[in-house]
Amino acid sequence: MATESGARSPSRTRCHDPRVKGNGITMARVRLRPVFAPLVALLVLLAACGQTPSTTSSPAATPSAAPSVSFPLTLTDDAGRTITLLARPQRVVSLAPSNTEIVCVLGACDALTGVTDFDDYPPNVKTVAHVVVQAKVDAEKVVAARPDLVLAAGNGLTSEAAIKQLSDLGLQVMTLYPRNLDGVYRDIDLVGRALGVPQKAESTIASMRQRVKAVSDAVAAAPRPRTFYEVSVFEGTIYTAGKDSFLASLITLAGGSPVTGDAQSGAIQLEDLIAADPELVLLGDASYDPTLATQPKAITTLRARSGWGQISAVRSGKVLPYTDDVVTTRPGPRIVEGLEALARAIHPDLFGP
Repeated sequence: MATESGARSPSRTRCHDPRVKGNGITMARVRLRPVFAPLVALLVLLAACGQTPSTTSSPAATPSAAPSVSFPLTLTDDAGRTITLLARPQRVVSLAPSNTEIVCVLGACDALTGVTDFDDYPPNVKTVAHVVVQAKVDAEKVVAARPDLVLAAGNGLTSEAAIKQLSDLGLQVMTLYPRNLDGVYRDIDLVGRALGVPQKAESTIASMRQRVKAVSDAVAAAPRPRTFYEVSVFEGTIYTAGKDSFLASLITLAGGSPVTGDAQSGAIQLEDLIAADPELVLLGDASYDPTLATQPKAITTLRARSGWGQISAVRSGKVLPYTDDVVTTRPGPRIVEGLEALARAIHPDLFGP
């Protein structure tokens, strides 16, 4: 979300790598510099791969009391794997920006000895050694960081081959892949226990839930405009929030009615987008495409795209460059900031600028 990073290849279509060839639509292509292509691919992953409706987040729920922990400690991660920590980890490697943010919100930033080249928050993590470059895990660098705990990203964001290689080298690898807000809460709790700070995790989750509830309550009686979130337009394919995805659930919580694409890839056909007729377009790729950087430029760009002039939001100018894409698509503790930003964009009358 997003945000995470990874290279897009047009050859695979499964949920863990939804990078499909163009669908035959002739459109103005977003021309990304090579450094941004991996980043946008991760946004597509987070927008597309989602949860079943039965696991939709319940923001008002009360968190359970955090138990005390003692070591040795055995934990089960989001991939169903168990790891045993003999002692509280003193050195941690993170293979995804969201994992890094979880470690830092729990007060353990100083324990990080390896991160990715896309890690940018908090700012001090930029000086930590890069063990993932352009979405590729460098096993030698991970080993050189001498971690007591490695935090991988699931669903293919960290490749299964890399996870197996690191595990075979004797490293304790914990995989995190939250599919909704409740999943983010669970992962913060899981990392909190692994780092021996379950009370800090509990207080973090409680604060997040309170902020989510405030948004949910504020939009409860508001109209729900049909909202299209543009993740990217790449090689002729339009990517948005996938059906039942993390991003779609956030748009719903923020008071919108999400226009969704394919559940696996997040791709949407132009004719389906026109038929859905969104009342509001949020351009999550505005931070990476200068032709979308300002509202006048964005409106001009979208009106020049074949067929887009038929869409209500484009006709009325309800097109917004959305510059909070990173916190909206990165499933870590700042995801609440993303929810709040979405709510402001969808209902500016309720939240103000």
